Amino acid sequence: MNFEQWRHGARAWLIHFIGKGDLAYEEYAIAFRHAPSASAASNLGFIAAKREHFPDAVRWFEQASVMAPEDAEIWFNLGFVRERNGQRAEAITAFREAVRLNPSQDRAWYGLGLTLAQLGQHGDAALAFEEAARLQPMNGEAWYHLGMAQHLAHNPERARQVIEHLRSFEPKRSNQLIRETGRSDLTHLIQELPF
Repeated sequence: MNFEQWRHGARAWLIHFIGKGDLAYEEYAIAFRHAPSASAASNLGFIAAKREHFPDAVRWFEQASVMAPEDAEIWFNLGFVRERNGQRAEAITAFREAVRLNPSQDRAWYGLGLTLAQLGQHGDAALAFEEAARLQPMNGEAWYHLGMAQHLAHNPERARQVIEHLRSFEPKRSNQLIRETGRSDLTHLIQELPF
């Protein structure tokens, strides 16, 4: 064990725990210099992302993904910061690796769907949202985006099914989806809400 790496890593954790992100970042960077690790790189990536320094966050999570290539959580985080950094094609690659490593990671399926939708790949986005909604059946956002992706992918019957399902537990989002898709054939499903 590298004592200096351990000392700075422990100090960084404690400083981060009490909410001093800038100081924690410096300590994690020192710990990383003493003994590079995926954990230190991930912590540096988290702090950079929280500060909205997305190029730095991408660099640190890319470093972590090289050091721990089988860690689905690192790949998810890399996808998230790449998307926030405007690197959508690269974000898709990271999200796909995350779901390959951990197919039950609903957040990665959701992130993949959002990023694909931003690039206009609505059919592929719908497939990703289908999986996110299957894994989190009460996630209204996943169902909403699934309905929109199905609509934009020209699958009106599946979009109708999604709207009907969403209506059963999130009528406000269902109403919004009906209006935003312009589905006049489904206006009878709009519910009057007291709020």
